[in-house]
Amino acid sequence: MTDARVLTGGCVCGQLTFKAQGAPRRVGLCHCMNCRKTSGSAFNAFAVFPADQVVVSGESRAWKTDYFCPQCGSQVFCREDAHEIELKLGAFDQTNLFTPTYEAWTKRREFWLCTPDLISYPENRGEVTS
Repeated sequence: MTDARVLTGGCVCGQLTFKAQGAPRRVGLCHCMNCRKTSGSAFNAFAVFPADQVVVSGESRAWKTDYFCPQCGSQVFCREDAHEIELKLGAFDQTNLFTPTYEAWTKRREFWLCTPDLISYPENRGEVTS
């Protein structure tokens, strides 16, 4: 790891953590059924880093290429190959670190994700912003 910028993250219980150094290669969204089902959301948001820029600590379990904490069940990362690691944007300790530049599997994308007039809830429902 050579870049001075170190980003941290991990699971909700804190047992499985990571440190990522430098900038990601790419940041995207995926709407495929695997990402939808494993995340429990309408899509998966991720930042892809070179594997040698990321250090993972703690115990993890895998289902196919998705890795999660065996204690709390939080998904933290994905390993498609030995050269890259896909870190879930929601697993970072900070918010607003990255903006996706692309999305995959748009044929599975929810139609409402491209609707510009959505009501926005910054936290809980009832706190509406325009």
